[in-house]
Amino acid sequence: MFDKLTSCPLPSLNALRAFEAMARTGRATLAAAELHVTHNAVSRQVKALEAALGVRLFAGPKHRLELTPAGQQLLPALTGAFDMVSACASVLATT
Repeated sequence: MFDKLTSCPLPSLNALRAFEAMARTGRATLAAAELHVTHNAVSRQVKALEAALGVRLFAGPKHRLELTPAGQQLLPALTGAFDMVSACASVLATT
């Protein structure tokens, strides 16, 4: 599903963060507030990520978006990765 990743550069970290926050919270507005950016910035980043990956991550009308199978596959991996980065940062902050 994500075969393009082996032949192209990694997607933008901001786009990955925007997707993860939007998928986890269920809304671009909530993701924007969490990331301290605008709703439009989140939407643009998610669209850019979809273009980079070559797959749709969300489907449905704007106010009732649902994760596609690709989005469902990507979300837990990204959430886990961001949780690990946060844990590493916490360890470094206490030393």
